[in-house]
Amino acid sequence: MNDTTARMRLESMLAELDRSIGVLRGDPLAVWDRSPADGGSVLTDADRNRAMLEAATQQRRSVLEALKRLDDGLYGLCADCGGPVPEGRLEARPEAARCVQCQSRRERRR
Repeated sequence: MNDTTARMRLESMLAELDRSIGVLRGDPLAVWDRSPADGGSVLTDADRNRAMLEAATQQRRSVLEALKRLDDGLYGLCADCGGPVPEGRLEARPEAARCVQCQSRRERRR
């Protein structure tokens, strides 16, 4: 993927994440007028909303880091080993910072 295409995709992802984060930051308890009997589902919805907000915020950080790597001329190079990140991986995950092998190693350590 060339730098121009990568930048366009990353900026589009960033805009979409910003929209999603804005929606998720709304008060989930005020969205519906529920009866007290729905209390358990309200908490479940709030927990789900919180998890989605956390995931979207983390992905936003990854996109911003990818844009910085693009600006620094390091986009497409693995942050761990310095080798190339496969084109297919960048097509699927433009924000990917690591090659498949290094990413797998990192996930096993968690």
